[in-house]
Amino acid sequence: MDAMRMDEMRPDALKIENLTKHFSGFTLDNLNLTLPSGCIMGLIGENGAGKSTTIKLILNMLHKDSGSITILGRDNQEDLRLTKEDIGVVMDEVGIPECLNAKQVAKVMKHTFRNWKDDEYARLLAKLSIPDNKQFKDFSRGMKMKLGIAIAMSHDSKLLLLDEATSGLDPVVRDEVVEMFLDFTREENHSILISSHIVSDLEKLCDYVAFLHQGKLLLCEEKDRLLEEYCLLHCTQEELQEIPQEAVRYKKISAYGVEAMALRDALPAGLHTSPISIEELFVFMVKEAGKK
Repeated sequence: MDAMRMDEMRPDALKIENLTKHFSGFTLDNLNLTLPSGCIMGLIGENGAGKSTTIKLILNMLHKDSGSITILGRDNQEDLRLTKEDIGVVMDEVGIPECLNAKQVAKVMKHTFRNWKDDEYARLLAKLSIPDNKQFKDFSRGMKMKLGIAIAMSHDSKLLLLDEATSGLDPVVRDEVVEMFLDFTREENHSILISSHIVSDLEKLCDYVAFLHQGKLLLCEEKDRLLEEYCLLHCTQEELQEIPQEAVRYKKISAYGVEAMALRDALPAGLHTSPISIEELFVFMVKEAGKK
């Protein structure tokens, strides 16, 4: 069977349809997104946008009000134990008993996951400079996150769910962890959903980005397509008047001129433009959403 046919048969790593969850004062509203197998999706949003809520709903830590969640082709409520064998999870708070050290954690995990791999765990501890015998309560926040990552990647996971997994890590270690995640997805059946407020990490990592704002999905799109489609426009107010309105999605006017998020192909030739980053794109889209 050829590779294309195999890709067609492989289920999406994650599919969320019409997912809704109501809280007092906040609603995750009709969320729809799909993470193809073998890809990395960045979940971007300000604090309180619904990123952690989404991940907890995927893991059945919260009860959804409506919608469906499919993980590796299986409904997340039908066989949660089987599904969790294939998921590596790092939450904002790593839930390890404080009295345990990294060696003792391995003994616990060996009885938790059928596919636990001591050799891989030991390799990751060494790579991330995690001490064997230091108690978890004495770990820094960054060290706790690194131990969580080592656990998540040591039981033959097919999907990593990472909630602020690079938070608390210094830039050198963050860069190393990003490389580890990229290595992980070199296997075609490995995928990652990662939320982070450090958007530069996600820009390096991700194939897809999903923008959440106040519980609503602003967009979910291939990263490279977004960066090709949009640009930063720099012009005068007079030049702005000559540009089709549909080409400019958000504008910021100051004494120095106009800076705008614009659709590259809809702009007249000869204007001054520059590439836009994912972080700039998100900030512009949130401001645009705030005007509605």
